[in-house]
Amino acid sequence: MTILKLIFMGTPEFAVPILQMLLNEQYDVIAVVTQPDRPKGRKRILTPSPVKEEALKQGIPVIQPEKLRDSEAVARIVALQPDLIVTAAYGQILPKAILELPKHGCINVHGSLLPRYRGGAPIQRAIMNGEELTGVTIMYMAAGLDTGDMIRKAEVKITNEDNTGTMFTKLSQTGTELLRTTLPDLLAGRIQAVPQDDSLATLAPNISREDEQIVWSRSANELFNQIRGLSPWPGAFTSWNNDNFKIWASNKPIHQQSMLSPKEAIPGTVLQMNDHGIEVMTGDGTLWLTEIQPAGKKAMNAAQFSLGATMILGTVLGQQIVKEDAD
Repeated sequence: MTILKLIFMGTPEFAVPILQMLLNEQYDVIAVVTQPDRPKGRKRILTPSPVKEEALKQGIPVIQPEKLRDSEAVARIVALQPDLIVTAAYGQILPKAILELPKHGCINVHGSLLPRYRGGAPIQRAIMNGEELTGVTIMYMAAGLDTGDMIRKAEVKITNEDNTGTMFTKLSQTGTELLRTTLPDLLAGRIQAVPQDDSLATLAPNISREDEQIVWSRSANELFNQIRGLSPWPGAFTSWNNDNFKIWASNKPIHQQSMLSPKEAIPGTVLQMNDHGIEVMTGDGTLWLTEIQPAGKKAMNAAQFSLGATMILGTVLGQQIVKEDAD
């Protein structure tokens, strides 16, 4: 069944396959709403979102309000009179005037099993919290943050090899297929949506700078989950020689004798460096760093870094060095 008018709202790569599916299924996408172009990279070049790039490639008009609640943005969307609005990782809450606009409603493809992980970083938070199962929920949008009635769900496992990048891909693929099979039933009135149980709700707020900082007194497992939950963006960090030292990947303890005695080491201490990477003491054992990025350099394999590094055994990561003033 073809919709007369459909507006798609999304921003990151996660949402691109969903937009492509809607077009492939011959839905009439009359406009795409996405976040404004943002500065990116060291040179801070103004860059369009992945969804905008795809929309322009497909010849679809793009709307980029700084705030969707602005009267001008609302008026532009209302003037289009869409029959359905589909959102996926758009990044803004829809105002009431837009929520009540389409006759088939506003639906969202959310990267968690609601009501768990409501918010802007459900995938990252699930990994950081050590979850072994997550999924996708298609839901009607409501005035609250991811509080609308649930239409359909699909579960996806999280393995120890997964990070945010791999799970974004898995959940995007799952969400795309779930939406493809759900839309015909929704448009035909065959959907019985289910209200969320608010007592089971958990939140997944956007990642803060504090979330990115490694506290070495935490357990090895917590740090392992934190690092992969922040990879490939924005990255977990510690400090080395008073400079930022990013950690992009790690492994749980390897059965190998440490060169320094873990019993005598405080959390953050570098115990050894070899072809496995860099072994660091945590609050309850050790963790092997496998991909790192010293300040001012590109990301690199920790084993390669170890070959020519000036870091010495016994260095304590995250420890600020107090430099004495010269006489």
